[in-house]
Parts: sequence; structure tokens; C-alpha cells
Amino acid sequence: MATASKAALRDQLLAARRRVADDVRAAEARHLCERLEASESIVTSGSTVCAYVPVGTEPGSAAMLDALLRRSGRVLLPVARTTADDTPMPLSWGEYRPGTLTTGRWGLLEPPQPWLPPSALAEAAVVLVPALAVDRRGVRLGRGRGFYDRSLGGRDPQARLIAVVRDAELLDELPADPHDVPMTHALTPRQGLVELVGR
Repeated sequence: MATASKAALRDQLLAARRRVADDVRAAEARHLCERLEASESIVTSGSTVCAYVPVGTEPGSAAMLDALLRRSGRVLLPVARTTADDTPMPLSWGEYRPGTLTTGRWGLLEPPQPWLPPSALAEAAVVLVPALAVDRRGVRLGRGRGFYDRSLGGRDPQARLIAVVRDAELLDELPADPHDVPMTHALTPRQGLVELVGR
């Protein structure tokens, strides 16, 4: 699919998210948190989880991060950086500690230094990935900068890659590019953890 078509799809999905009422968004965030707390299979004690701090209308919440920390014991959050010419670099990672997030570049909340190198991703048994949509084959549509596509190659091959989306954003098919790293699962407020079939 052409980049312009992907851009149009991103615009449509972002517009749909903006139309979601605040109370619905809050309820969905609670449901996601409940799914994580109730499931023995998503996150296990003593494991490392890579997650993200939701931005704007992204699904999730700080409570979800706290639930992950209680369940796993270790949560790493991404730190996005670019080169001098604004090319995205693989994500660095930092330990999540409640109440310690700072505002970084682009207004994103991120963990304080010291940061871990991109290779820290390989320690994670579960990686929760922000997405605008994901399809049943595992194709994820992100925001288009490529931070996660540059980073996920360094994961543990056995790790679960879980796209966190609204139920309406789990689609039958999305356009795929060769560099896209397929997700193994989706996590939605109503359906919970959904296994994806892969390409």
C-alpha cells in the first residue's frame, strides 16, 4: 500500500479516537487494567515487561502500568530519540517507578535516567506496543515514525508482542510492508487477549 494511503488510514483512525467520549475512554482504560490484573497468562511474576505511557487518546492508563508492575515486578518504558537529521533511533528503555516520570521530547512522559540501551528489550517476556490498529494476521499500524519497527528486531524471539487497541481497532486486514514486525496478540477492553495468526 502506498505511504499516502497509510497516512489517510492513520488520519481516519485518529479522528475516530478523538470522537470517543471521555467517559467511554476512561471505562475502556479500566477494562484494560482489569484484563491485565485478572489474567495469569499475560504477565507472570518475576518477568520483565516493556510497556508505554499512553499519549492523548491512546488506549491505556497509568493504572495499567501500576498493574503491570505489581504483577511482573519490572516494567521498562521507552525513550524515543532521533539522530541529528531527525531519523528515529531504536528505543532506549528506562525502569518504571510510579511518580518519577518526566516530560521528554515531544511532550512524552518517560522514565528518568539512567536509561538502558535498546538491547534491554531482549529481557522482556511481554512487549505492550501502542498501535492505531492491528489486524488478525498481526499487522500493526503505528503512527508512522518507525521507532518500534526499528526496535522490535532486538526482542526475545519467544516474547509476546501485544498491540493495545480499542475493540473497533482490531481489524480483519491492514496493509503490510516488508519491514513491519508482526504482533503475536492484541489486547482490547472487551475481548481481552486475542491471539493473532501471523502472516
